[in-house]
Amino acid sequence: MEITIYQGNDHSLPPSDITIVIDVIRAFTVAHYAFLKGAEKIYLVETVDDAFRIKEQFPNYLLAGEVMGLPIEGFDLDNSPVSLMSKNVMGKILVQKTTNGVKATLHSLHAENLYVTGFSNARTTALFIKEMVHDLKREHQINIVASHPQGDDDLVCAEFIKGIIEGRELLTKKDVTERIRKSVVAEKFFDPEKPEFNPEDIAYCVKEVPGTFLMKVNKNGGIPMIERFQI
Repeated sequence: MEITIYQGNDHSLPPSDITIVIDVIRAFTVAHYAFLKGAEKIYLVETVDDAFRIKEQFPNYLLAGEVMGLPIEGFDLDNSPVSLMSKNVMGKILVQKTTNGVKATLHSLHAENLYVTGFSNARTTALFIKEMVHDLKREHQINIVASHPQGDDDLVCAEFIKGIIEGRELLTKKDVTERIRKSVVAEKFFDPEKPEFNPEDIAYCVKEVPGTFLMKVNKNGGIPMIERFQI
């Protein structure tokens, strides 16, 4: 088994049996909580215009995301897990556009199996993949993508997942959460001069939520979508 960590959202990866794309702050934390709140599926799009085109065809879909971390005018949801908790997404289909996580995922579609996660679902994801590669009893190429180009938040989560899959947890939960909180990506959430970023979002991003599902990307349709993959 070979596990390689890549950092960034604009890459050309070698073929893999499994690719895991990470966006801790905040895209795939938001996606995870959306599924916990009953969302049906989440389409992934590269541009704001793509999202609006889908909305024109399917008015009941909810547009979610950000540009440069900020809400998008005309979208139903922003990229804040705190904000999401007050919304009704039960049975809803979301369309997500974000700067790093979604973009990195759309650049990883050639993987045989493609998963996304934040830290909230990282352990569940890693333990499932560890069991899966063990049961198949063959060599695997696993790519882990820390989608933020400079963010230690995604990188430490990638290192955490890699350790679990390899059966050697070198990073504790405390190690990971401290590095997420101290990452360059998290800084603006604690900056009093940037009230548009809610520090409570980081509390959601560093909280593990044990669960029974992964977020797997279905690439078979015209538009890639994240689905709830029950384990």
